[in-house]
Amino acid sequence: PALHRLSHFLLTHYQKGTRPVRDWRTTTNVAIDLMVYAILSVDEKNQVLTTYIWYRQHWIDEFLKWDPARFDNLTQISLPVESIWVPDILINEFVDVGKSPHVPYVYVSHHGEVQNLKPIQVMTACSLDIYNFPFDVQNCSLTFTSWLHHIRDINLSLWRQPELVKFDRSVFMNQGEWELLYVLSHFQEFSVKSSDSYAEMKFYVVIRRRPLFYTVSLLLPSIFLMVMDIVGFYLPPHSGERVSFKITLLLGYSVFLIIVSDTLPATAVGTPLIGIYFVVCMALLVISLTETILIVRLVHKQDLQPHVPEWVKHLLLERATILLCIRDRKKFSQSRMQSLDTSRQGENNDSTAKLTPYVCEDPRECGAVGGTRSALAFAGRTEGSAALQEVLRETTAIRQLLEKREEFRDVAREWLQVGYVLDVLLFRVYLAAVLAYSITLGTLWSVWRDA
Repeated sequence: PALHRLSHFLLTHYQKGTRPVRDWRTTTNVAIDLMVYAILSVDEKNQVLTTYIWYRQHWIDEFLKWDPARFDNLTQISLPVESIWVPDILINEFVDVGKSPHVPYVYVSHHGEVQNLKPIQVMTACSLDIYNFPFDVQNCSLTFTSWLHHIRDINLSLWRQPELVKFDRSVFMNQGEWELLYVLSHFQEFSVKSSDSYAEMKFYVVIRRRPLFYTVSLLLPSIFLMVMDIVGFYLPPHSGERVSFKITLLLGYSVFLIIVSDTLPATAVGTPLIGIYFVVCMALLVISLTETILIVRLVHKQDLQPHVPEWVKHLLLERATILLCIRDRKKFSQSRMQSLDTSRQGENNDSTAKLTPYVCEDPRECGAVGGTRSALAFAGRTEGSAALQEVLRETTAIRQLLEKREEFRDVAREWLQVGYVLDVLLFRVYLAAVLAYSITLGTLWSVWRDA
């Protein structure tokens, strides 16, 4: 048969250990091509990219030529790859031998062109930048070069046009986490310590992560928890429910971070921006809880609270209400005027008591605030009645107790008003900080995604 006769004719005196040129000055030009079939895995921790590519190369073998007329017009034949010379072209970024299927044959045409087509599972080292995770774009290179022969013996070229290689997604499986953007090609010569130059062909595989899964599982739960923290400010500050609510949110966010810690990529080089985002959100929750504890401590009713200082009343109940556009600021001013009038009436009653000619025999009567003239006259007329004097003393003590209780209530009401205004002020500052942080983060991610 023609195949047997041709195979015997080509391989009988063939020397596969020698570069197939008749003149040693002739350079063997190897044209290569690459098509990305799938992105198998991206190991950020070990900085390793695993891809599955279709690799093609062809060259001219001057000892594998024949006349088709002598062999039944046969123009192409497949020969065992172990029986002929093949170039020693390797990938510089190889870190491990992949599970690539073995292709035992090559195609040889009648004018000596040898085509070697094979699929390769490539495990290569790649500098992976995870700062923009999950909106990151990775650029990994595959460098094909002859490991031994310099450029005078083996030169490299591109099989197809660079534009055809760049946007060729005809065989790419577009169903995984990563999508192929384009493949760039670049030829260059390099030398090591002024020795002979070597030819190398670089292919830059640019891939982009699909962020939908990470957006749903990482970003949205965190955003929901932050929104609930903001809504929690509408709980009354004088009730203890706000503190317990924010503590529950902080605990829930801590559990959420523990769950997603395995999902985030980890490298020794840096931390992704989303990790900084989670840390800042945790810090904002802690600040919110601290602010709530401060406000609850401020408005908590106590019997020994001092009066609100005048400068605090001036800043918070007058200036801050105007600045924050609080609608009931008039009520705050009226309550302050009422408290001032109450204190002035107490001072007038004390001065009236000092001007009366009645002399108290009991110390509790001397401490009573503002006895009326009618009471003193009645006490003078009933001077001899011990029972009526005892009733007068008890009545005065009860009045003093009620006035003291009313004073405590006024003080507590003033602190409550101060607490409400301070709570509104701190809430708006907190809300402005959250909005500014969200806008900045969203802008950075958008710019990096478009770039």
